[in-house]
Amino acid sequence: MITAALARRFMQGDPHVRRTAALGAAGTLVTGTLIAGAIAATPASAGQQHHRGSAEDRGVQVAADRAAKKGIDWQTCPADWGLKAPIQCGYVTVPIDYAKPNGPTIKIAVDRVGNTGSKKERQGSLVYNPGGPGGSGMKFPTRVTGKNPLYANLAKAYDFVGFDPRGVGHSAPISCADPQEYAKAPKADPVPDSEADKRAQRKLAKEYALGCKERSGALLKHMTTPNTARDLDVIRAALGDKKLNYLGVSYGTYLGAVYATLFPDHVRRMLVDSVVNPSRENIWYQANLDQDVAFETRWGDWKKWVAKNDAAYHIGDTEAKVQAKWEQLRATAKKNPIGGVVGPAELINFFQKAPYYDSSWAPTAQAWSAYLKGDEKPLIQGAGPDMSDIAGNIASENSNAVYTAVECNDAKWPTSWRKWDRDNTRVHQKAPFMTWANAWMNLPCATWPEKQLTPVDVKTGKGLPSVLIVQSTRDAATPFEGAVELHKRLKGSRMIIEQGAGSHGVTSLVNPCINNRVDTYFLTGKTDPKDVTCTPHATPQPSKA
Repeated sequence: MITAALARRFMQGDPHVRRTAALGAAGTLVTGTLIAGAIAATPASAGQQHHRGSAEDRGVQVAADRAAKKGIDWQTCPADWGLKAPIQCGYVTVPIDYAKPNGPTIKIAVDRVGNTGSKKERQGSLVYNPGGPGGSGMKFPTRVTGKNPLYANLAKAYDFVGFDPRGVGHSAPISCADPQEYAKAPKADPVPDSEADKRAQRKLAKEYALGCKERSGALLKHMTTPNTARDLDVIRAALGDKKLNYLGVSYGTYLGAVYATLFPDHVRRMLVDSVVNPSRENIWYQANLDQDVAFETRWGDWKKWVAKNDAAYHIGDTEAKVQAKWEQLRATAKKNPIGGVVGPAELINFFQKAPYYDSSWAPTAQAWSAYLKGDEKPLIQGAGPDMSDIAGNIASENSNAVYTAVECNDAKWPTSWRKWDRDNTRVHQKAPFMTWANAWMNLPCATWPEKQLTPVDVKTGKGLPSVLIVQSTRDAATPFEGAVELHKRLKGSRMIIEQGAGSHGVTSLVNPCINNRVDTYFLTGKTDPKDVTCTPHATPQPSKA
């Protein structure tokens, strides 16, 4: 899938993701009441771990017991992490291989900001994952320190806790390619003109898969969603929480679903927002094909909005005219890359933010409008690489490496190029915007050098409380059907549907119908007796020139 992690970091103003030529997957928000302090006071793992008999089950119990005893040595965050006091940082030690809990270990970076309310109001930690795979959750506490009003009520009750999943950022980062080489642009047009173009892309994908093996070492084969879920349980133990309060978005919903399956009686509150379809048949090959179709739909929504606001942007006053201008832009960039660095691949990477997030509708249209008026700078700055931003290029390449490793390891992918070619050719005919870019992004999985798993059979386990599912009906990155499927699998779950909307990450938007219910769930554990359908949040307004 095209990764929400990079797009989200771009939208959140991460200085290390101002510009990137990367393309990747889905990928990237936000309770009965307990006696004050009860969670923090309860030793973490006692009586909670599962005894299912596998080596991994025993290993996670060992790791959680150790983490519970050790806790986390919270310190001022390193200056170059960009996390200012009162946010604190620390590490949690986990096994590389849970079947060998006494073997090699890595350290998982975590951070927190304490609850803003009283000790009596505190209900424990709220742990967050933004998606990816490959997204960092370390910015989550800044929703408190930055005084985001959407989280003011939750901040009174919870410590906001973020973490870098294994292989990400400050948690034993992996790599598949030289970051500076990876950042170079322009890249080849993802839409192939010939069999030779396809052969070239296949060669690149195979080389990338081998690069993952060469550069990531022993950790690579252990980069899986089940292992990240086990890490999450060890983090829970280290925090001193008997049960987990969790907020997952995009891929973070699949991580949450796997955690709920493996550790159902460890869940206290769980909200999943913009849901990956957890069906074994969907993870991950079919998920990407389905996403291509959904992206085409949302791309159409944005084009209609641009046409409606033609007085502001002068791109075209009908959807057909906007599409024609897009095709003209692609053709121009293919023949003569804009600024020497922005070709069709870079354009797709930049423009896909609009189908992802409503907050990108106006900025994307404004950059395009400026280009049509003769000012190339906004488009080059938004879509082109910044070769001087070494730290940002390292972060982008690392995020893409983790995405690839987790999705390739999680499930068995087709190895037949004929199947890939047939399926993506078929989908491209009705969904040309993203299909081939997405195909090349995932093709390393066809020649993956590590053993591929059978996906977890996501389902309700004994002790799982009601999970709250939030989903917009026109989401491009995680199509609506995924939320419906998870709802069926998690008995007693409740669903909040944002009808007619399509922005990814619903709980980060202002919509009282949703926001109030999110607060109620995390603060009291209560949900509506039935699923709820909300009207959409406000439509974006055009930029003022």
